[in-house]
Amino acid sequence: MIEFHLDAGSGLSPYLQLVRQVRHALRLGLLHEGDQLPTVKEVVAQLAINPNTVLKAYRELERDGLVAARPGVGTFVMRTLTDATLPSHGPLRKDLERWLTKARLAGLDEESIEALFTTTFRRSLNREVA
Repeated sequence: MIEFHLDAGSGLSPYLQLVRQVRHALRLGLLHEGDQLPTVKEVVAQLAINPNTVLKAYRELERDGLVAARPGVGTFVMRTLTDATLPSHGPLRKDLERWLTKARLAGLDEESIEALFTTTFRRSLNREVA
């Protein structure tokens, strides 16, 4: 089951953070068809957020056809976002973990690592488009 977390410094609203985390889990094969998402009550207790925030996130995922709510039972995954690239994720994840270890050993804190990764990622995408 997915475990949600919120990052106050992300610049994203809490409901969008929940949506993004579910979408990432669906893309990475961490959630499968038929899996149940945590109940609204469980998420509210875990994150100390308004139930309407969780409901809004779940409704957006439902509009996208990714989950379906079953009244009195819960919210279930209807389809995933995995694709043919999933088998290549393992080796790439190991490479990324090694890079993160090197970054930490070089003295970078979490914010610096994120800034370096994000900036490099965006530049890389811009070069591909050009």
